Amino acid sequence: MRSGRIKILGVPIDDITEPEAVALVQAMIERGGPHQICTVNPEFIMEAQRNSAFSSVLQASDLNTPDGFGVLLAARWLGTPLRGRVTGVELTLRLAALAAERGYRIFFLGAGPGVAEAAAAVLQQRWPRLQIAGCYAGSPDPANDEEQRQIIAAAQPDILLVAYGHPRQELWIARNQPVLRIPLAMGVGGTFDYLAGRVPRAPRLLRRLGLEWAFRFVVQPSRWRRIIDAVPVFALTVVRQGRCKS
Repeated sequence: MRSGRIKILGVPIDDITEPEAVALVQAMIERGGPHQICTVNPEFIMEAQRNSAFSSVLQASDLNTPDGFGVLLAARWLGTPLRGRVTGVELTLRLAALAAERGYRIFFLGAGPGVAEAAAAVLQQRWPRLQIAGCYAGSPDPANDEEQRQIIAAAQPDILLVAYGHPRQELWIARNQPVLRIPLAMGVGGTFDYLAGRVPRAPRLLRRLGLEWAFRFVVQPSRWRRIIDAVPVFALTVVRQGRCKS
């Protein structure tokens, strides 16, 4: 296992802070592609227990950031505490700032029609020097891979953000990066929806208290199965693992 990397239910997670992640990203981009980043939360970890293809992607990823308060609690319970969270939303904002400063080009792939464009516009308004390589809703269906690869390759991005939701976005990246060879690709889940204002983000206080799941349950009750998987089922599974080790 890489130094500074722990495992929760077999899933590797890097003990890294936001500034460290940004510095590592810059090094990846300057070194050239392909690289893949995964922002690992409890849903990722539980999905990996039953999806071997997704588990393999997480094992091979260049960087797995700890995204989710439950991940921090689990790491502490297992005796391998992490120093903090690096969420997909915050890392996206950091990448946009870095790209505007360094002249990197970002491509926005996924989400609903028009959402990627709206998210890109929000970021460009905040960082006017940000270069948008392109926006495309696309599809995670492998039948569309070739068409999407051609569109993205023609845009020549340095950073590719993919919003198909896990595990489809991570599988898409792992499947297409060997051909695209973009310096940095990252799945961002619902980040485009948050940036575009289509879905409200939990208030900062709730995020600090680790209660984002409760906010999501209120505003998106259709996610109840995912929330159960990510909160009580994940917690019980981690507790059992900890007892087995003791």
